[in-house]
Amino acid sequence: MSITKAGRRTVFAMLFAVAAGTFPDVGAARADDFNAGAHQFIVSLSNRVVEELTPQNIDRTEREKRFRNILADHFAIKEIGRWVLGRYWRKANEKQRNEYLELFENLIIATYVNRFENYRGETFSVGKAVIKGKSDAIVYSFVNQIDGSQPLKVDWRVKRKNSGAFKIVDVIVEGISMGQTQRSEFASVIRENGGNIDAFLVRLRERLENAA
Repeated sequence: MSITKAGRRTVFAMLFAVAAGTFPDVGAARADDFNAGAHQFIVSLSNRVVEELTPQNIDRTEREKRFRNILADHFAIKEIGRWVLGRYWRKANEKQRNEYLELFENLIIATYVNRFENYRGETFSVGKAVIKGKSDAIVYSFVNQIDGSQPLKVDWRVKRKNSGAFKIVDVIVEGISMGQTQRSEFASVIRENGGNIDAFLVRLRERLENAA
């Protein structure tokens, strides 16, 4: 994935966050299995992104389709979306929630899909995975720039579901949580509109139109 100076932080902001609680430590054998699974999950994601999203011979429609499938397989999009909306999720009715989640996912896709066209061969190094709770781990990684500049540090918060599947719930770029950043931005927009959820949804629709 190509990283420009202006867009280095946001290229990996597919991203957003879910709060993680504190739980008792797991056993050593289970911890080793968890670490290995989380590590391989991110390796698999990086390989799939390069293979499916960076070819120059696919059009935007096909790239969007592939991107949507990757999000569904690797990211807890609905869970992320609920957390990003924060306390306003409880204030929204069912219709507003459903529209918001749809807009949230579509906005991620529209905003970032074309950036994968600019891939120039940057390499992705996945480091260790560290357990942060009963079902959470942080997987550390770096994007190595082709111009030899300082690698970009990207940490992935991964959650293991009850089914055993792994899902990304936050992306932390150079120490900044993309989820927390988006949560703060959305809260600011809602406050500017007097707490009106419908007005906020109008703003999201406008942003989506501009990003398409």
